[in-house]
Amino acid sequence: MDALVVGGGPAGAAAAITLARAGASVTLVEREARAREKVCGEFLGPDAAQALARLGLSLADLGAAPIGRARLAAGPRDAGWNLPFQAWSIPRAPLDEALLSLASEAGATVLRGRAVAAAGRDGRGWMARLSDGGVLHAPALVLATGKHELRGHARPGRRGAVGLKLPLRLATPLEGAVLLLPFAGGYAGLQPRPDGGANLCAALWQAGDEARHPAALLARVSAGSALAASWLRGAEPAWPRPLTVARIPYGFLHRDGAAAEPGLYRVGDQFAVIPSLAGDGVAMALAGGEAAAQAILAGRSAPHFHAALGERLHRPMRWAGLIAYGLEAAPAALAFAAGLAPGLARLAASRTRLPGFTPA
Repeated sequence: MDALVVGGGPAGAAAAITLARAGASVTLVEREARAREKVCGEFLGPDAAQALARLGLSLADLGAAPIGRARLAAGPRDAGWNLPFQAWSIPRAPLDEALLSLASEAGATVLRGRAVAAAGRDGRGWMARLSDGGVLHAPALVLATGKHELRGHARPGRRGAVGLKLPLRLATPLEGAVLLLPFAGGYAGLQPRPDGGANLCAALWQAGDEARHPAALLARVSAGSALAASWLRGAEPAWPRPLTVARIPYGFLHRDGAAAEPGLYRVGDQFAVIPSLAGDGVAMALAGGEAAAQAILAGRSAPHFHAALGERLHRPMRWAGLIAYGLEAAPAALAFAAGLAPGLARLAASRTRLPGFTPA
């Protein structure tokens, strides 16, 4: 085996597809037996669409809902603008399933319903011990476990947010727009789903009943603006409780230390966690997975790859961090500025994309 990929989300699947298509022997281990919903990753911009197209997937063919407009609201203020690119909304389950199917078709060995319990150096390569007792060996390991940590290789501990996701049926369908809805102690995004419903994705610094009861989450978000209250009035949750992940380190960007492992390639959320309001996490995961595979094929070490990827992600991470700070510290001022100068809002949306994308 030439490479072992741990994790079957967009980053891991992109790495496995790229490696397998180049003729490398690659095994991907995915802990879930079938693709499921994640928190959150449903907003895809043009950089994500172009990365998927390179892999052979069309968002339109997958039934994704188009998005062309954004609105930001805080208190009584409400600003709207046309996005400077075509965006899409698609649940993670069908997207991840399509990517894993492509990996299998490309020739990768995909092990599903099995987890890597631990991984460590073994001579000049890596040894991974699976949850069922199996052992795998490879000279290169791609760490693509998303928000989950691999024992012995966890990201540095830091304050993290609570991420929540709740699909809704709205009284009035939300078509073609994404709503940014800050509130006390967090912010949320509301966007259409292909089935006619909507997805509410929220980030809170502290969560109580909101993590267990849909009514509490809807009330918390509704209190932030008149627009949120209007759209969420009469909303019916599609799930009995929100999907929740704690300790999400928004703003995290991996940096190698002096003793960095040359064969451990971090991708996706294991390398960088962009604030969810930017909607570029999937694009960054796909780009990282592709780039890691290309580095392995070219014989470039993980620290060399990490340095190049970090430079590529610096701009969208910086802009998303500034916007997230504005939503937390002065959401009404940000909404006022967006209404006064929508061109600046469009610029900010463009700057949170990966450099080098071609606007649709």
